[in-house]
Amino acid sequence: MAEWEIKKTLGRCYGTGRELAVGEEYFAALVQTEAEFERRDFSADYWEAQKPEVYCFWKSHVPNPQQKKKLFIDDAMLLAFFDRLSTEVEPEKVNFRFVLTLILMRKRKLKYDSSRNEDGREVWTLRVTGEDRNEDVVNPHLSEDQIQQLSEQMGQILQTNLES
Repeated sequence: MAEWEIKKTLGRCYGTGRELAVGEEYFAALVQTEAEFERRDFSADYWEAQKPEVYCFWKSHVPNPQQKKKLFIDDAMLLAFFDRLSTEVEPEKVNFRFVLTLILMRKRKLKYDSSRNEDGREVWTLRVTGEDRNEDVVNPHLSEDQIQQLSEQMGQILQTNLES
């Protein structure tokens, strides 16, 4: 399994290099590089003017370092990221989506319905809570250590604690 080293926000706009001010709105994005996802932050002005090509994104504000951090990621954003990964076949992305599935199940946004074997793989069917749709997810049979490692990597990417 590939390891991703995801940098935390540097407090600078990736496009201009300008330091982002405390309280300033910016866009955090995942960008697909040759071998991994990379987090990049963009000022709102740069984002609107350049419309950088990204895999997925979310809005945030530069926190005040004097205030306690709020660790919150919108469930709708997590579900959108889950949906975006639905067509991926690369093992790292399948693993990533599976761990995201477990997180969304814990948050009661996905509910396990059934499983089946398809082409030698175990495929789970899950119901999306509050929506009239089901999603299929490949179970890559990750070890507990692999699940923990991927959860930590997701937390670094999204700058949050995904345990809640």
